[in-house]
Amino acid sequence: MSNLAAQLGRVLVTGGTGFVGGHLLPRLRAEGVTVRVLSRRAAPVETPFDWVRGDLTARESLLPAVAGVDTVLHLGGYAHAMSRPDPAELERHRRTNLEGTSTLVQAAAEAGARRFVLVSSVKAAGEDPQQCIDEDDARLPRDPYGAVKRLAEERVLATAGASGMAACVLRPALVYGPGVKGNLAAMMTAIARGRFPPVPETGNVRSMVDVRDLVEAILAAAVRPEAAGGTFILTDGEAYSTRRIYLAMCAALGRRPPPWTLPAGLLRLLGRLGDAGEALFGRDLPIDSTRVRRLLESACYRSVRAEAGLGFRPRHRLEDALPEMVAALRNP
Repeated sequence: MSNLAAQLGRVLVTGGTGFVGGHLLPRLRAEGVTVRVLSRRAAPVETPFDWVRGDLTARESLLPAVAGVDTVLHLGGYAHAMSRPDPAELERHRRTNLEGTSTLVQAAAEAGARRFVLVSSVKAAGEDPQQCIDEDDARLPRDPYGAVKRLAEERVLATAGASGMAACVLRPALVYGPGVKGNLAAMMTAIARGRFPPVPETGNVRSMVDVRDLVEAILAAAVRPEAAGGTFILTDGEAYSTRRIYLAMCAALGRRPPPWTLPAGLLRLLGRLGDAGEALFGRDLPIDSTRVRRLLESACYRSVRAEAGLGFRPRHRLEDALPEMVAALRNP
């Protein structure tokens, strides 16, 4: 048994079938950690893990998951991005990310778990199109998703504080790495097909973090006493403009970017036209103002506390990870 396995004890992982979980579980197995996975999916035909089928929104399904567990690593949740307000989507975010997390942390505390790590999001820290945000920034989230995440964080820390369970919150920036899904995978696919607009250099800053560095931070958060009660933003320390990301992806994909770019003003106009089309047709379109803002504006964060509290020293950057990301995209 490794030292890490001895420190963690029996571990429950939620979200084990997701992108981050797909990197965390092999790391835990390599250390000889006893792992239980909570998932809405049926167990794979062959799995080395204790598998419990359940749902964060169903308390009775959580009780066998937390029984006898020492450490809970909570990655699970509903992360669907919304470009337009949708009451049904907002309710699903609230039920899963807030009420589900609240139910899980309460069940874990009642079952006698000693540690609880919540993997949240920088969205809970708010956003600023011009300035970088760190853990000491007092602003509130700008969107409903971030607001729900912030409330979930508060409930985890409050429940843990009342029960004596050590808990902490991790707020990773946009996560990249082999097997990535979501917006980054969609961007790589669009570039590979020649369907992504050649964005201009606007000097914006998008903070990111490699999934492998995030996994190490999760493990550190679970075993370091100084992490208890803390909230930590995680980035790789690089300042990525959208243009830098675009050019790096072109290079990794073996595509030569065109010698011209779409002006920012034209992109914003296309976004407004997309808004009008969405209002007319009642459905999402490939481009709208929200998506254009993500391309042109900053989402900049700083990991001020993570080095001291977690010993966090990121080892990866996007350009280094992209060849593996492209290989995983082409050979899923």
